[in-house]
Amino acid sequence: MNLSRPPINPSARARGRALAALAALGALAACGGGDDSPAPAPAAPAPAPVAQPKACATASFASLSLDQARVLAATPVAAGSFQPPTGGAQANLPAFCRITAQATPTSDSLINFELWVPEGTGWNGKLVATGNGGYSPTLNYGDMAYAMRQGYAVVGGDTGHQSSDPNEMFWGVGRPEKIADWGTRSIHAITVPAKRIVADLAARSATQAYYYGCSTGGHQAYAQMQRYPDDFDGVIAGAPGNNRTRLNVEFLHRFLSNRVPGSNTQLILTPAKASLITQRVVAACDAVDGVVDGVLEDPRQCTPDRFSIDALQCSGADAADCLTAEQVAAAKKIYAGPKNARTGAQLYPGLPVGTEAGWPGYWGGSEPVRADYWRLWSFENPQWNWWTFDYDRDVTFTDAKLGPLVDHTSADLSRFKARGAKAIVYQGWQDPVVNPIDTIAYVDRVKAAQGSQAEVDGFLRLFMVPGMGHCSGGAGATQFGNQGGASPVLSAERDVLMALDRWVTSGTAPDRLVASRVVGGNVVRTRPLCAYPKKAVYGGSGSTDDAANFSCR
Repeated sequence: MNLSRPPINPSARARGRALAALAALGALAACGGGDDSPAPAPAAPAPAPVAQPKACATASFASLSLDQARVLAATPVAAGSFQPPTGGAQANLPAFCRITAQATPTSDSLINFELWVPEGTGWNGKLVATGNGGYSPTLNYGDMAYAMRQGYAVVGGDTGHQSSDPNEMFWGVGRPEKIADWGTRSIHAITVPAKRIVADLAARSATQAYYYGCSTGGHQAYAQMQRYPDDFDGVIAGAPGNNRTRLNVEFLHRFLSNRVPGSNTQLILTPAKASLITQRVVAACDAVDGVVDGVLEDPRQCTPDRFSIDALQCSGADAADCLTAEQVAAAKKIYAGPKNARTGAQLYPGLPVGTEAGWPGYWGGSEPVRADYWRLWSFENPQWNWWTFDYDRDVTFTDAKLGPLVDHTSADLSRFKARGAKAIVYQGWQDPVVNPIDTIAYVDRVKAAQGSQAEVDGFLRLFMVPGMGHCSGGAGATQFGNQGGASPVLSAERDVLMALDRWVTSGTAPDRLVASRVVGGNVVRTRPLCAYPKKAVYGGSGSTDDAANFSCR
């Protein structure tokens, strides 16, 4: 028997012939008849066209369709110094495409914005949106330049109004959509089209989008986290004025507390006396944190047994180194903060000790700071008299009317957290504008909603900055980003934008940031800023001006 071939079954042979005949018929049909030439191979699909970057020219965007936005112009800008429409020249910029555009999310909206995209390989493939200050329509060109120097495409807008004097808030009277653009919507309204424009110009979408802002810019960051959590992969919120209505209650309270009743000009506590209080606070409590450096690590540790305002009361006549009884009483009112006169409920925290030197800037001149918030936006009465303000009725009315348009106090950040986004919040301890106690209270409410500090730490970190005023400046080490000028040394430990990017892209959360104190262009001190609730603790040896000698505990 031949073991190399199996025996052939006759029935199997018959089936084989039938299958072969069918195959031949199929081949003939496929060839269109009895032609013996082989069948042609099926044609390969044509390759999809590869999108190409566009030229930086207005005409390049003629066919770009945007929802509720449009491109006005695109102009190439050479590397070097650039003079924006407002403010000083911005130096050391890469070559970039400057695109001006408008967003109109409602029929009563007009939000002007600019988008800067570094040319070619100068772009890192990511986008940063920048915030605003106060009620001003001015773009923050300094923050835009700061981010673009690191390779980001950047966008900034005018918040939705074009008033030449933002302190006169007539632009919002009877126009709730304008107020909503300023208070809630403008960053979202410019970020969505900015992403589309960048992708169209560069032929690729941004891989990450971040937000960077302080004061009203921090307020805008909270609006993004709470109301538009899908816009950004990470946000940086400095001194967030998110509790806007109640913040303005405090400004009004500070004005009324420091005036002879019925008088708009006669101060009780003078700027010199306010500075005296801060000097005495620091002298009494500077050493509490183990380092005598003119800075309070945590003013809450300056307890009444260490400093009491009553100890500053003059024993005799008024003098430069003491306070009158009336001045002591005025300071106590400001420390206590505004309360509902009927229920006794705290409307906004009183300012902590150590902030007094900054009080005069926000207790107003001849009228309260942000008087128009009440006079024009809330009561729509140009003749409104702030001495008639009712801390129960008027606050309740304004909470209902303006709160939905401008306040961002919800502790529910679950959507922001669920998409993997990250937030870095920073706050100066000597801030006389946004109360640091209120910033901490919000983060504590987020912690309560999340259930533990560990859950919060996974997506939000708060950094309290000893000795820093409002967004920048002060006696401490306060530079760790663009606070009054770019950080002297850029690294993820020393720069807040780099720290956010590393957290988002590599999962390395910032446990500490290293802040610098710069005098005359020279770094004279570095100090760690620790993720709250930890604090910087001196190790007991080495220079107290070197961050390496401190740990976060």
